[in-house]
Amino acid sequence: MDTKYDVVIVGSGVAGLFCALSLPQDKKILCISKDALEGCDSFLAQGGICMLRDDDDYDAYFEDTMRAGHYENRKESVEIMIKSSQDVIGDLVEFGVEFEKKDGQFVFTKEGAHSNNRILFHADITGKEITSKLLARAKERENITLMAHTTMVDWVCQDNVCYGIVVADMDGKTTAIQADVTVLACGGLGGVYQHSTNYRHISGDALALAMYHNVRLENCDYVQIHPTTLYTKQGGRSFLISESVRGEGAVLRDKDGNRFTDELQPRDVVSKAIFDKMKEQGTDHVWLDFSPIPKEEILNHFPNIYQRCKEAGYDPLTDYVPVVPAQHYFMGGIYVDKDSKTTMEQLYAVGETSCNGVHGRNRLASNSLLESLVFAKRAAHDIANTDSFKKPVDFDNLVNMDGYEDLPSIMEYYHAMVMGEIEKEEKLRAAKEAI
Repeated sequence: MDTKYDVVIVGSGVAGLFCALSLPQDKKILCISKDALEGCDSFLAQGGICMLRDDDDYDAYFEDTMRAGHYENRKESVEIMIKSSQDVIGDLVEFGVEFEKKDGQFVFTKEGAHSNNRILFHADITGKEITSKLLARAKERENITLMAHTTMVDWVCQDNVCYGIVVADMDGKTTAIQADVTVLACGGLGGVYQHSTNYRHISGDALALAMYHNVRLENCDYVQIHPTTLYTKQGGRSFLISESVRGEGAVLRDKDGNRFTDELQPRDVVSKAIFDKMKEQGTDHVWLDFSPIPKEEILNHFPNIYQRCKEAGYDPLTDYVPVVPAQHYFMGGIYVDKDSKTTMEQLYAVGETSCNGVHGRNRLASNSLLESLVFAKRAAHDIANTDSFKKPVDFDNLVNMDGYEDLPSIMEYYHAMVMGEIEKEEKLRAAKEAI
């Protein structure tokens, strides 16, 4: 294993891969994944990816994003994301990503809290389509090394400059890797929650390291709950039933079969309505009724969701499907500027790990893939346009490799730090809002 790279990227989801592919091909890049290369939440994204259709839709798209975020979004970031959307979709198509088309034109769908149809999709596995194509392109590039089952355990830094990371392989063997630039693209923090749509191993490790090394975080209590995941008694990852199912007409019903809310409100509002109903009726879930959607539409647009519901014993064509809210997405994260730079030099953060302020307090459906790609590309451009990087005087002496022997304890400590930070922020905000 080489221990020196120009850029090391932590994570193999859309943000990490797109950043790698957007960097010049003379850069030597290492991209690591804590699990299998396909073991990232980007693969799970069902609904789609937003795109500005034309200039007439700009104001409405901007307002929809701001409204979903309770107007706590950074306006500059929202503007950058929307204005970059067509270019990024063009890049994806060049990389071989296929979106639904009719007569050669893109088909746009709509989801909750959107005032227009502006979402591109590929059946109900849009994330898998995008991520798998980006992964295939990354594998073709000689300058990109992909390494699975490799866990980031620490950063190698001094005087607020990052010089690389410490990684552990499956056997717990640790190695220090030197890099001019480190890009954190390691996803959210679902692994620390009981009900989550995220993979269990995605557990906010970068946030713990940011706290440990005094790198600024932002909005750590802004955790989005997705209203509709398939209710089962088994543990593990919750299966998400996409927003677009409600966008196409599915309705929520209580235990008596009565509809009790407007299903197309922002996610936090719908989730609250479900929690309130479950509490009122003493139930563990509510029901999702697919019957307003034509049969062909269910089978063609939502084949994967249909299959998973059937495997759980519910046929969406004839049965109500039990659903429950679960942790889904993290709007907070490591604070970054418009070029995805953190408050530590030579350290960038992109995707769900970062907080560039696009989402505000609550994310608009199908903005996550777009935001990840736009700001990953901006990080790549900023790195490419940087003339020189600081080098450590003595890299090997910056890190004590004996300190990483008990990996499980280190990871547990990181989990506890992340949960503690979220709870602390929630209490502080509740106290502020009570005033």
